[in-house]
Amino acid sequence: MNNKKQWLSILVVALSLATAWAVRGQFGHEQGAAWAGAIGGLALVLVSNRKEWYNKMILIALSSAVGWGAGGIISYGIVVGYGRADNFINSFYGLTMLFIIGALFGLLGGGLLGLTLDSTKKNRVKWGSLMAQMTAGGIISYYFLIEQIGIKMTPPRSEAWAICFGAGLAMLWYMAREKRNSAIRVAIFAALGGGFGFGFGNFLQISGNVLDINFNMWNVMEYSIGFFGGAGMAYGVFSSKWEIEKTTPKKWENKIALFLLVIFIPLIIFHESLSFEHLFKNFKDLQNAENIASISSGFSAVLIILMILFVFLKLNKTQFKKNDVMLFFLVLFTVYIFLSYSTKGVFAGITQFNHHLYLVNLIVIFILGRKLKLAMFDIETDKLIVGRWFIYFVSIVLIFAILAFVAISIHGEIGGSHNRFPV
Repeated sequence: MNNKKQWLSILVVALSLATAWAVRGQFGHEQGAAWAGAIGGLALVLVSNRKEWYNKMILIALSSAVGWGAGGIISYGIVVGYGRADNFINSFYGLTMLFIIGALFGLLGGGLLGLTLDSTKKNRVKWGSLMAQMTAGGIISYYFLIEQIGIKMTPPRSEAWAICFGAGLAMLWYMAREKRNSAIRVAIFAALGGGFGFGFGNFLQISGNVLDINFNMWNVMEYSIGFFGGAGMAYGVFSSKWEIEKTTPKKWENKIALFLLVIFIPLIIFHESLSFEHLFKNFKDLQNAENIASISSGFSAVLIILMILFVFLKLNKTQFKKNDVMLFFLVLFTVYIFLSYSTKGVFAGITQFNHHLYLVNLIVIFILGRKLKLAMFDIETDKLIVGRWFIYFVSIVLIFAILAFVAISIHGEIGGSHNRFPV
C-alpha cells in the first residue's frame, strides 16, 4: 500500500474542507456550511482519480453540500461557552456535546456523499423514499427527545440537533436495510472526524485565548472541524469498496444540481450576508460606510453573476475530465474566499491575516491536487467494524476528559463561558 500518496490525498480533502469551513465562519448557517461541503466533495473527487466519479462530480458536490449544510440548523454557540467553563463537569460537557454536534455534521455530510457514490444504475438509491424517511425521523426524534422526554442540550436555545440526530439514524437504518456498507463506513468515519474536530477545536480556541494569541481563534475551531471531518470522510471513501459506474447522470440532473450549487446557495448567502443593508450594519462605524457597503455588495453581486455564467458555460455537458473537476473546484473555492474578503471590509482597507491564510491553503491544495495520482487503498473493504468504532468513540471521550481537565487547569473564569450545571 502506497501510504504516502494515499495519506496525502486524504490531507488534500482535509485541508479543503478545513479552509472552506473557516471561510464559512464569515457567513454561517446552513448556506455557508453547504458551500463549504460542496468544496469538500469536489476535493474528494479531484484526488480520487476515479474517472467514473468525474462524471458524477456535480451530484457528489450537491450531496456533500446538502449533508454538511443540514447541520447548520444546529445552535452551538452556548455549547462552546460550556467548554470555556472553569469547572470540570461543564467543560467536559461542552467538549462532548460539541463532539455530538460535529458528529452530526459529519454523519449527514459523509452519509449523503457516500450514498451518491454508491448509487449505480443496477442499485440506485431511492432518494425520494430516503428523504421522506429522514424527514420523518427528524420530526419523531425532536418531539420524542425534546418535547416528550425533555432531553435538552442547549437551553434556552434551539434544540434542532435532535432533528439532525433523528434524520441521521433514519439514514443509517436505510443504509443497513439496503446493505450499503461502504456508505455507512463513510458516514461513521466522517462523524468521528467531525466530532473530534469540533471538540478539539474548542480546546484550541480556549488555549489560544488564554495564551493571548493575536489570531481569530474561533476560526481555528472552525478549521479543526473541517480538517478532521474532511479527513474522516476521505478515509472512509478511499478505504471502501465501490462498484464501478459506467453510466453518466442525465443533463437535466446536472443542470438542477448546478442551479442549486451556483445560484440558489450563493443567492441565499448574498441575501443574508452580502446585501447592502447587512453590510451597512457591519460597516456603520467606518467613515463612508454607505459607499463601502455599496461597493462591497456590488462587487459580490457581480462576482456571483460571473461565476454563474462561467460555470454554466464551461460545464454544460455530461462527460467530465479531471481538468473539469479542478476548474469547478477552483471557481467555487476562489469565489468563496473573495466573498469573505468582501464581507469583512476589504474595500475599506480592512484585511485579516486568516483571510490571507485561506489563499495560502488554496495554493497548497492546488499544487498537491495536480500531482496526486493515487488515493484508493490497495485493500478496499465494505466490512463494518462496529467494535472498533466503539473503541474510537470511547477513546475520544477519554481524550476530551483529559482536555477538559487541562483546560480548567490553565484558566480561571474567562469571557463567553457558561455553566450548564450548577457548581
